[in-house]
Parts: sequence; C-alpha cells; structure tokens
Amino acid sequence: MDRAITASEANQRFSQLLREVARGESFTVTSRGRPVARVVPIDREGQRRSVKRLVERLRREPIRYAGRWKREDLYE
Repeated sequence: MDRAITASEANQRFSQLLREVARGESFTVTSRGRPVARVVPIDREGQRRSVKRLVERLRREPIRYAGRWKREDLYE
C-alpha cells in the first residue's frame, strides 16, 4: 500500500524519499489533497523481460538497406 505524501513534503525530503523507495516503499504524491503522482521502486525483472522481448523482436526484423550517409546528414 502506498503512503501518501504532499508535494511540498516530497520536495523537502526528496533524498530520504528515494532511499525509502530503494528499500521497497511506495508513495502517492498529493497536491491540494489530490493524488498527482506515484513514486515506486523499479521492477528490475520486468525491465529485463522487456529488453529481452525487444531484442528478440529486432532480431526477427529483416535487415533494410538505408543507403549511404555521413554523420553530417543526421544533423541537417
């Protein structure tokens, strides 16, 4: 369950808030009594699965010829 914290509290003790999130805590940030954001720990395993699925999908894509280009062509 998320703990509620006001936006001004989150601003004043942001470093502490991040340490608590790193330990697994979750927060709902409120502004004028209304929820506006959630601060939650990163789902590392979910990230790994997403990256793995993306790499697998990219490997299945056909290689397309993009023509000859120079670095300067990217910044015109």
